[in-house]
Amino acid sequence: MKYVLIWCREGSLIVQIDGNDFTLEKHEVITITSGQIHFIKESREVEGYILEFTYDFFCKDDKDVELIFENGLFCHFDENQVIPVSNFEAVTEQLKLINQELNEEPYQYLTSVHSRIELILVEINRSKINRGDEIWKPDALLLKFLELVRAGFNSTYTLAQYAEKLKTTEQKLNDQAKTHTGKTAQMVVYGLIASEAKRLLIYESLSVKEIAFQLGFKDPFYFSNFFKKHTGVSPKVYRDQIG
Repeated sequence: MKYVLIWCREGSLIVQIDGNDFTLEKHEVITITSGQIHFIKESREVEGYILEFTYDFFCKDDKDVELIFENGLFCHFDENQVIPVSNFEAVTEQLKLINQELNEEPYQYLTSVHSRIELILVEINRSKINRGDEIWKPDALLLKFLELVRAGFNSTYTLAQYAEKLKTTEQKLNDQAKTHTGKTAQMVVYGLIASEAKRLLIYESLSVKEIAFQLGFKDPFYFSNFFKKHTGVSPKVYRDQIG
């Protein structure tokens, strides 16, 4: 699962994420959560960086997990934000150094990259707080739950099984989900499955039947009904509209 950060250093660009257009101008950033459908739709004399990292690479402990989701950076439930960064020199410098580390691979370069990503996220969080955003610090449990769901779409785990894997209770998962998303934990699961179905319909050359089986549905007809219930259109119509 990849997390993506797009940094506009000069010029401007339009990024489409889950069907919505976002315009980035100079010294602005946008973050994209794993599973979100995205592409650069248009660019005008743009310079900048696209930073991608995986959950497994960055999240060594609960502190790391909470940092990548703090203030909704990578946990925005389809509410992506364009964020102007006040200390833009620091962000540009860290991205430049990450690129250098990855190209040259000096001793302990991955440790260095991890630390530099931390510094970038701190600067983005500071910019959000300085402009008046409320501080939001989610519990690592919710974020581990989201990643567990994303990592096993074909597992067809029940909520009780997710709770068992996370050494918690269904009630605790529901409490966390309602606090941070306004939905039950089960509805969060359904939403993530629907998002993954959209991604597969757009980016993979798979039939609706194959996608249904890949997502753990034994009956393609049931999958089509599920998809329509959560998106408003059938899988075929959705693919035709996007295509």
